[in-house]
Amino acid sequence: MLFFTVYPASREIYATSANVSVVLGNQSVVLLVAVAILFPLVAGHFDFSAGATAIFASVVAAAGMARFDLPVVVACLLALIAGVLIGTVNGLVVSRFRMNAFVSTLGMATLLGGLIQWYTGGLAIVGISQSMTDFGSASWLGLPRVVYVVAVVLIASWYVLTHTPYGRSLYALGSNERAAVLVGIPRPRYTLIAFVTASVLASIAGIIVVARTGGANADNGMSLLFPALTAAFLGTTGFQPGRFNVLGTVVGVLFVAASVSGLTLSGAHDWVDQVFNGLALLIAVGLSSYLRRRREGATS
Repeated sequence: MLFFTVYPASREIYATSANVSVVLGNQSVVLLVAVAILFPLVAGHFDFSAGATAIFASVVAAAGMARFDLPVVVACLLALIAGVLIGTVNGLVVSRFRMNAFVSTLGMATLLGGLIQWYTGGLAIVGISQSMTDFGSASWLGLPRVVYVVAVVLIASWYVLTHTPYGRSLYALGSNERAAVLVGIPRPRYTLIAFVTASVLASIAGIIVVARTGGANADNGMSLLFPALTAAFLGTTGFQPGRFNVLGTVVGVLFVAASVSGLTLSGAHDWVDQVFNGLALLIAVGLSSYLRRRREGATS
């Protein structure tokens, strides 16, 4: 941030309140997806369907308003129900049938991407309720309103993961599943809840996509997933090293967003953003693995 603030190509715009507001508003969706995948990650599982779930929910909400003339509340409720169903399938497949979460959620993401392409025909859905777009574009105290929605979700997620028996049980499952089961933690039920929570939070992100963009795009969700994964793993390198946590994930999202914004304002080519995100993810995963091994070695 300091570099792009003084760098001649970006310094005139980078540190302005307008740019900060745009960055925070645009990254609110990525931040929600990042927090969504935290719940399965804390329990020791990947959820590669979170990005696709967010896009699928956005299509459900946008189609409900634009094609079926449903009220905003009903359309958003249907998007959340879709998230619950997706999370339930993911959770049952992993917790009951003991399938690998990496493979099963990747399959779910592929399935959802195909359904999105089939329903939309590869075209964006527009013409949603004006009140929805007004909410997505409006600001309060200089920040987009959606930022405050995300802040509430972040605080609630932080509280659940750090101050409730359920959150501590998820950490126990992710640290040593066998030991956690032996002390009585109901692994299938808690794992199921983790995946449902992840899909519901991803669906909220999809609803925010509709409010921010005025519609829904035919996308596979990978553009949301990889920045979210990068942020989640970066979050394990600073706060509570080796452990997935909400505060570190927030910092990870802001780090990636600030860097990409600076690169864009500096005139970097489009491919530079992808290279940066890929390198950041590789470095974050490497550091996270190293810190986790060191933490486990110190406690053993």
